[in-house]
Amino acid sequence: MPEVVVKLENVSKRFGHILAVNGLSLDIYKGEVFGLLGPNGAGKTTTVRMICGLLRPTSGRVFVLGYEMPKEALRARKHIGLLPQESDVYEMLTGRENLEYFGRLYGLEGEELARRVEEALRLVGLLKRADDRAGEYSGGMKRRLMVARAIVHDPELVILDEPTMGLDIFAVRRIRRLIRRLAEGGRTVLLTTNDLEDAERTCDRVAIIDRGRLVALGTIKELEERFQEKGLEELFVKLVEGEQE
Repeated sequence: MPEVVVKLENVSKRFGHILAVNGLSLDIYKGEVFGLLGPNGAGKTTTVRMICGLLRPTSGRVFVLGYEMPKEALRARKHIGLLPQESDVYEMLTGRENLEYFGRLYGLEGEELARRVEEALRLVGLLKRADDRAGEYSGGMKRRLMVARAIVHDPELVILDEPTMGLDIFAVRRIRRLIRRLAEGGRTVLLTTNDLEDAERTCDRVAIIDRGRLVALGTIKELEERFQEKGLEELFVKLVEGEQE
């Protein structure tokens, strides 16, 4: 059996009268690219925040690499790299300085810090611009710098929340290739997206969620076969438009 890196057991999250996540159960396996696919407001980011230990489930249990979240979040977080939706690079620092700063937060220093920063910059294709200020980077370059920041401490689990949001098609394609390279390097990647093509081109398996509940789970091929009459794309469009019964 494949090793389970993330396990959600009947997880729900309520904010007042709003049920953001509704009884979600799923396993994410070591070395796969797993997509949380759904329209805006489906509960993807809330789920990611519970996985990272930033939010406590209202009910159910969340485990990451065997650690229960958020109870054991401090022990688990050194194994997690997170790319949030919002771009928040330090624009007055160079790309290299951004990574050095966050590497130190994870306890890296000296030669190990320099090596990890160099490796991360090389992986995301920013070595030639490493000593330019991040404020001079394009939107796609800033996004790649944030990916580098998420992996500078060599985490086992990389979480990418809407990694291609707001990028042009060329930057999107580069990010998609980067996601596959992360998995090929042995990492487990969890990404959230509302773009069906992102899921089709990058993910080994996807969970489609809508209004906090699981609609479908499997590989893209499995889901296409399951929804053959309706069509996977048509199903997803209906979810986005809020027409799903």
